[in-house]
Amino acid sequence: MSEFIQLHILASYPPSNLNRDDLGRPKTAMMGGSQRLRISSQSLKRAWRTSDQFEESLHGFIGIRTRSLGEKIYQAMVSGRQLIDIVAGEKSEPVRPPLSEEDALIWSAGIADAYGALADPKEWEKGPKYKQMIHFRPSEIQAIDTLIAVIVDPEQKEAAKALKIDFDGLKEMGSLISKGESLKDPQKKKRTDLNKQIRSKTLFQKDTAVDISMFGRMMADATDYNVEAAVQVAHAITVHEVAVEDDYFTAVDDLNRGEEGMGAGHLGESEFASGLFYLYLCINRDLLVKNLGGNEDLANDALRALTETAVKVAPTGKQASFASRAYASYLLAERGCQQPRSLSVAYLTPLQDRNLLESAITSLQETRQKMDAVYGECSDDCCKMNAYTGEGKLDEVLNFVAGHHA
Repeated sequence: MSEFIQLHILASYPPSNLNRDDLGRPKTAMMGGSQRLRISSQSLKRAWRTSDQFEESLHGFIGIRTRSLGEKIYQAMVSGRQLIDIVAGEKSEPVRPPLSEEDALIWSAGIADAYGALADPKEWEKGPKYKQMIHFRPSEIQAIDTLIAVIVDPEQKEAAKALKIDFDGLKEMGSLISKGESLKDPQKKKRTDLNKQIRSKTLFQKDTAVDISMFGRMMADATDYNVEAAVQVAHAITVHEVAVEDDYFTAVDDLNRGEEGMGAGHLGESEFASGLFYLYLCINRDLLVKNLGGNEDLANDALRALTETAVKVAPTGKQASFASRAYASYLLAERGCQQPRSLSVAYLTPLQDRNLLESAITSLQETRQKMDAVYGECSDDCCKMNAYTGEGKLDEVLNFVAGHHA
């Protein structure tokens, strides 16, 4: 069986609205017959993946998730600038001949079509746009930029031949797609073949994009390039019952000096709650290494970065209103080849103790011990950090998850 790393985290947040539902209320869930606060796994992963902490630790190894790469390809062709600079939002000078807007639209449509379903051309504003977001690796964006260079620069004839792509057919197909024309059966087959040619030169099944290797990638129209997620993240849930409260607030007009009326310039209402959350992550280390093309060192750096980010970073919803930033108070990391299991059952009965954090830590540890007693050791080793008692150090846990624990 694969080696798994499991993280059990307790983090307390003061009044906040970190993760909202469609009505703007803090997300909740029923557990053990009582209402709990909830932070969705998608919200957590998004916060971690886009955080400064993650970027600083793994700069150059983080992908781009977007619907607008086709638009960026169009911009690169029209401006003559490198695609990687446009995607990064960096200012740069042209490095190749620009195309006319008409030609750029045709070529960008032909290329973008290879990666996913495009929206109706009537909805395009600045080039092709996808119906859904697609996750691209930095190396894939660079490969697409190389393809752009071959298309726009007449000096690249030999490089174009080496790619073995039907460029005449690609331009013809791009013209049809950009006009929104219906394709006949022979044209549909040609489109499929062209898309395979483009993907074979610009997409990769294994690579050094850490976020894709961790959280996976799904490409409905290019399933050969899907990536199975090596990291599973549970929805964070409070260890106690929670009631969502209302915040009625007003804003005063600075120029209203009471000469005509004393009322507020704005009335509003928002909802919030506070709670001590249990977070659980399960990492298939072997799959992570495989997704990263066997790069053990990068996998270890990724494990360190994810663990540190998970205990320091939360979703940023309503931070300006609540300033609810917090570090985790407790972290338990486990390693082993045994079947993973969450310890959320420790909080199936909501805690009601006045000393909530101490009770939550005790309940977690006791639940782990009892599971080990009946199932046998559920992990080979563990490492803890307890900010409540001041025991353990984060660096020790980071070394542990990276395989350097003594």
